[in-house]
Amino acid sequence: MTDHSEIASAEGRLGVLLPGFGAVATTFVAGVEAARRGLAQPIGSLTQMNTIRLGKRTEERTPLIRELIPLAELDQLVFGAWDPIPDDGYESAVAAGALQRSHLDAMEDFLRSVKPMPAVFHKDYVRRLDGPNVKEGKSKMDLAEALREDIRRFREEEGCRRLVMIWCGSTEIFLRPGPAHETLEAFEEGLRKSDPSISPSMIYAYAAVMEGVPYANGAPNLSADFPALEEAAQEKGVPIAGKDFKTGQTLMKTILAPGLKARMLGIEGWFSTNILGNRDGAVLDDPDSFKTKEESKLGVLEHILQPDMYPELYGDLYHKVRINYYPPRGDNKEGWDNIDIVGWMGYPMQIKVDFLCRDSILAAPIVLDLALFLDLASRSGLKGIQEWLSFYFKSPHVAPGLYPEHDLFIQHKKLKNTLRWLAGEEPITHLGVEYYDYQ
Repeated sequence: MTDHSEIASAEGRLGVLLPGFGAVATTFVAGVEAARRGLAQPIGSLTQMNTIRLGKRTEERTPLIRELIPLAELDQLVFGAWDPIPDDGYESAVAAGALQRSHLDAMEDFLRSVKPMPAVFHKDYVRRLDGPNVKEGKSKMDLAEALREDIRRFREEEGCRRLVMIWCGSTEIFLRPGPAHETLEAFEEGLRKSDPSISPSMIYAYAAVMEGVPYANGAPNLSADFPALEEAAQEKGVPIAGKDFKTGQTLMKTILAPGLKARMLGIEGWFSTNILGNRDGAVLDDPDSFKTKEESKLGVLEHILQPDMYPELYGDLYHKVRINYYPPRGDNKEGWDNIDIVGWMGYPMQIKVDFLCRDSILAAPIVLDLALFLDLASRSGLKGIQEWLSFYFKSPHVAPGLYPEHDLFIQHKKLKNTLRWLAGEEPITHLGVEYYDYQ
């Protein structure tokens, strides 16, 4: 096994900072508090409910992940947030409609105690959202410094030993990396000049990295995945990960596509459409924000199916994705997929999927796992891009020159083997060596 540094203690409070305090963030916070009070289980969370096999099957060692690795406990978590809408946690959760009032009312006292700080926000980047709880500054560097001050103050006031930051804000308009993103010096000069290619989420990511706070991006927009912040995170020893939480329709694609490919079944077309009516749906009704999400969703199948390697099966695949804002549906998203597949001797078949899901219910356990795993990474001396957390993202953040792995099952294996390595255990390769031990 490769040696790694000892994992530092998980003792003390862990502050979870949340840019964006809408449906996903409030559902996450409420769910953690519900679990702490014994009102609900943290279903969907690997850190809380998943086991991990160690050694040979005959050894029958399958502890919970949280029993193998020293993770922060739920009781250690404290929450901070930023949002342009000043609603406290209870008001925001009620407005989001993701959780029943019976759940929220039981925790109203706690949820009201979490109030969002003024946000770094501008309508140029999220056009379908607005609010009065916004920071003022002469430049984007002023705004970055204000965020850094927020981070330091929160750490001190809440008595946090460590912090992590998970972007739960809305999808910003589509941006590509440019000159301002090449080096940290160029990025900081861009902040001072309020370069329009620097979005609010990038300012949060910069503030986190500069304050030594691990950062994950739950939206598809460009945020920390460019050279300036990648190099800064590496140099400062800060773990970063992203991007775009893998929840509904794309989750199903990364489950189904590997299975079809494993059987060498062809795919002629994959048509996907969604309806949702929450704040995210309203934001994505703007074409420039949708472009950001579309790029994230469209890349999944190409990387899983490898059409260059299997042109007869996937070379002519037609892949279409649509998202439709439909207010009556609220946070209950519905995704329809029509998949035209090809079998033996070229005979056509079809698969239809109708996934009636709850967007924030699927995203909340991802936020929890990322918070705990990023804190683990930091305490383990891991720094820079954390590709082993690709399991949670539509557009996994990988090192320059590498293609992202989208196959959910390969991602899951990589995540668990990383945990085994951190614990000093052997990776599981499924080579069948146990069979030969009996010979």
